[in-house]
Amino acid sequence: MEALNFLVYPFLACVALIMIHAYFGIHILERGIIFVDIALAQVIGVGIAVSFYFGHENNYFYSIGFAVIGALILSLSKRIERFVNIEAFIGVLYIFSFAVSILILDRSPHGAEEFKAILNGNILWLTPRDVASAFIIYGILGGFHFVFRKKFFALSFDGHSSFLWEFLFFLSFAFVLVKSVQMAGILQVFSFLIVPALIGRLYTREPLKVLLIGWGAGVLASVIGIGISYEYDLPTAPMTVASLSVMFLMLLVVKSIRYSAGGLK
Repeated sequence: MEALNFLVYPFLACVALIMIHAYFGIHILERGIIFVDIALAQVIGVGIAVSFYFGHENNYFYSIGFAVIGALILSLSKRIERFVNIEAFIGVLYIFSFAVSILILDRSPHGAEEFKAILNGNILWLTPRDVASAFIIYGILGGFHFVFRKKFFALSFDGHSSFLWEFLFFLSFAFVLVKSVQMAGILQVFSFLIVPALIGRLYTREPLKVLLIGWGAGVLASVIGIGISYEYDLPTAPMTVASLSVMFLMLLVVKSIRYSAGGLK
């Protein structure tokens, strides 16, 4: 019972993360900009590094400032891809942000520990307030996307182009990441964005069904990952990422075998 009480908040945080990131993952996969999440998260990571450098740990103003900068850059992605491969550009943005974070944290008294916190987050030690604020923030942003879903799906699925709506898409995504990176770290956030949506797309291309399948897979993998990490005293975020990745690979193998055996799609 004590273990259950201790793990309930990390689990609820994972549920919140899965629900919002799987939705954005559908858009990201359809757009073909797979690493935009980790690049934008790393831009936000620069803000976190700056806050550490000035001794203002977990100050959201730094993260939000860099989130806006990242959203502005990525809202131009459809224009940028006219001149250069967009995934290559996103890779440059990521590696630049990564390098800047290291340079800043190198001048911080506890740089190594702070860098690890940016990558792995702090999900095992979340408080009820942390979890409640995540549900509120994700709920507001999710509601915004639901109200204007036709606009956002037109951008991702129909190839429409609008700087305003592109900016609002990436800005809302960036605001999600500000909270997510602080809770779970870059590694877990990236896996929750891409892997659940990939699992859903093994079986269907209908967005709602992809979302429902991704939610189920993500919640199950979170239960497994958190349980194993607690039982064997392993880092929670990497264990959850590993659990979700193994689940995807196993389902992919099963799908491949069934396809080879019976010609199933």
